[in-house]
Amino acid sequence: MTPERGACAVDLRTGRVGEVMDQLGRFVQLRPLRGGVEWDCPRDQLREATAAERLRADLAEVNRRTRLFR
Repeated sequence: MTPERGACAVDLRTGRVGEVMDQLGRFVQLRPLRGGVEWDCPRDQLREATAAERLRADLAEVNRRTRLFR
């Protein structure tokens, strides 16, 4: 997969959903949907995220942040 910057993709190694930030050689840099630390994923280990996967990842991050501020 050769994703465009800003696209949502799934890292097939971990199942994490991230926003495509950049491409460096055979790697794509992904960032959690609501911000956070970027990680590198081989381009051949990516696929486009479904709408349900994007929503699930976004909701999980909102829930995580809510727990931090209790």
